[in-house]
Amino acid sequence: MAADPSRQPTLRSDAERERARAERARRRAAPPANGLAPPTSPGRSRRTRGPGTRVAVAVAGLAVVAIGIVAALLALSSRSAPHPKPLAAPAVEHLLIPEGENRRQIAARARAAGLTGSYLAASRRSPLLDPASYGAPPGTPDLEGFLFPATYDVYRGSPASEFVQRQLRAFQENFGPRARTRARALHLTPYQLLIVASMVEREAVIPGDRAKIAAVVYNRLRLGMPLGIDATIYYAIEQRRGIATYSGELSEADLHIDSPYNTRTHLGLPPTPISNPGLASIEAAAHPAHVPYLYYVAGPDGCGEMVFSVGIAAFEKHVAAYQAAVAKNGGRPPVCKRK
Repeated sequence: MAADPSRQPTLRSDAERERARAERARRRAAPPANGLAPPTSPGRSRRTRGPGTRVAVAVAGLAVVAIGIVAALLALSSRSAPHPKPLAAPAVEHLLIPEGENRRQIAARARAAGLTGSYLAASRRSPLLDPASYGAPPGTPDLEGFLFPATYDVYRGSPASEFVQRQLRAFQENFGPRARTRARALHLTPYQLLIVASMVEREAVIPGDRAKIAAVVYNRLRLGMPLGIDATIYYAIEQRRGIATYSGELSEADLHIDSPYNTRTHLGLPPTPISNPGLASIEAAAHPAHVPYLYYVAGPDGCGEMVFSVGIAAFEKHVAAYQAAVAKNGGRPPVCKRK
């Protein structure tokens, strides 16, 4: 049976077959009509790995290994290195300033509490308080009287100047408008009221005597009598010698010391406070007792009470009783025997 020519395969020459292969290769290499790269299979790159790719992979591997080694060394170092000790908080001191101490006595306490800088220099003047605003005369040398006594919590190593500021603020809180009003009622400046309070603080031993001593001061001022307060002479000696405390017995020469603080030989108030009074003595100076006393002397029992009198004869009698008690105790002040 003869073959159907339509079913016979078309024979191509070698040249034709080569042209066909070239056309197929050209079509595969040509970009698509829309200009987008054909999608690739997930996880596979359209590029083949060459030598550069292998080098990059090797470098990345080395970097990972190096990072691991550094991390291990840091961890080992953190375990072996000593941990830094936490900084200790500054020590807190309870700084007690008793009523009636002067600037030099307070300066010694400030040094003992570890405050830095000069307390005496810091307590000469301060922008926080001007003594002239309380009626102090020009040239007032320092802030004696304004350094309020109390217990303060301070840090060791803190400046003495900051502590002075705290004392001045405490004074302003306790010596307010009421004290100024009372000073005017007594025909005094607030600074003069403070001077009286400072003498009361140094003279009174028991609280009940404060207002009576203030009354003696005002009664003598009104009559033009010398105040004759020994505490002012002690202050004069301390100022002259540059010492914080003088505790010896007053000699006859001491009673005649040439000083404006000698209230035996100079009329009126001393030029400045002689101590830094507390609130109770400020209140006593602002509200003196209504008594006619002009004299007082320590009681012979040594328990602290003063014996008050109006006339000189009674006063001399009380002085003799005290001197006898001193002599009986071997020249020393009598010792209280109350229980």
